[in-house]
Amino acid sequence: MAEPKTLLKYPEPKSQISFPLFKTEGEKPKSAVEKFLSLFADVRAGEGVSALLMALNVFLLLAGYYLLKTAREPLVLAGFGAKYEAYLAGVQALLLLGVVPLYGWIGSRVNRLKLVAGANLFFAVNLVIFAGIGHAEAHVGNVYGAVFYVWLGIFNVFVVSQFWAFANDIYTEGQGRRLFPMIGVGGALGAVTGARMAANLFRKLHSPYELMALCAVALLVSIGIVVAVNRRETRKEDGESAREAEEPLGRDGGFQLLVRDRYLSWIAVLAVALNMVNACGEYLIRQLVVNQSILLYGAADASKAQRMSYFGAYMGDYAFWYNAVALVAQLLLVSRLMRYAGVRASLFVLPCISLAGYSAVAFSPVLGLMRAVKVAENSIDYSLQNTINQALFLPTSREAKYKAKAAVDTFCKRFGDMAAAVVVRTGAGLRAISAIGAALALVWLWSATRIAKEHRKRTV
Repeated sequence: MAEPKTLLKYPEPKSQISFPLFKTEGEKPKSAVEKFLSLFADVRAGEGVSALLMALNVFLLLAGYYLLKTAREPLVLAGFGAKYEAYLAGVQALLLLGVVPLYGWIGSRVNRLKLVAGANLFFAVNLVIFAGIGHAEAHVGNVYGAVFYVWLGIFNVFVVSQFWAFANDIYTEGQGRRLFPMIGVGGALGAVTGARMAANLFRKLHSPYELMALCAVALLVSIGIVVAVNRRETRKEDGESAREAEEPLGRDGGFQLLVRDRYLSWIAVLAVALNMVNACGEYLIRQLVVNQSILLYGAADASKAQRMSYFGAYMGDYAFWYNAVALVAQLLLVSRLMRYAGVRASLFVLPCISLAGYSAVAFSPVLGLMRAVKVAENSIDYSLQNTINQALFLPTSREAKYKAKAAVDTFCKRFGDMAAAVVVRTGAGLRAISAIGAALALVWLWSATRIAKEHRKRTV
């Protein structure tokens, strides 16, 4: 759907708190839903229903992931144990080297609706199989938990990446800048709701397999939403765009596109640096919490239960705060920052926070400071930075939106996690890892500079 070109600016009354400052000449009146959504983003007439459906879709995907994340924990602890998680992250990265090209190959043979709906159906069937095997108690110890752990790591990044690829495809660059922040609210709410639901359901059911079945249902509902949105947006598109939507993608693979296109290459570098910084930070705060629990309760085996209780309570409270701040930021900050500062300027917010934070922790590695740094980092990562990451693909080809984006959101993220695990396993101290985090933030800033330069060429 083409972005309106003729705009007349109207002064906004002081008492008005709705978002838009512009009205399109000849634009139809907004519905009640669109007026409400305009409190949070610049939603225009005719965009409300699809935007709400897209927000509901990502809500279901994120809520489903948190159900599965909770289901995973007892399988990890009862099976192979947490110490092998770093090795399994490496297995995920290796598998993605094959999964990403396979996804691209399929995308070159089917249209976008079949690609997105087919992938969600594939994952839903997988969950039914996992749940069936679990209920039959046919799995053999470590193998079941390890396979599910690897599968979930791929599922998490793939379904969310594919959702945003679809959003990039149906919206123009201007629409995406306006609507992505509001759609992202659905993801933030889904993460909070899914985490809370998972904890309550697990206490009642005492089994991870029902959570798998519930997520499979969410994926089936998601398919229905994709079909509805695709139908609505295809009707709005001009003849050429509608025909393009029904065509398969080009033959180039995701990794080929990353290597060939300088803009996409720098996005890949940013993804690796961001995930390395974040993973190093998560290690730092966990290690500082462990150290604090030993100071409070001692290192003796008799105090192990107290230390574990303290660790769980502290990390739960920490997760609540960064998710809560992320939700508020997504609701009130992201739309306005994207509108007035733009994508390019917003790129520098999070790496500057990380650079300042890890530099400070390198001088004073104390728990209170590290917690403040990570709450700020995670909340902005899950709100503003996530929205920017999706918007960067708006001025790219359809092939890049699906294939290159899948490569960045899956392999590059997992590679960053794996590289951070290598850093941690060198045995470096807390100050040294903090300094490495600050150095990586500089790499991140440099990649943001290069991306901003290329982005300007594509959008100005």
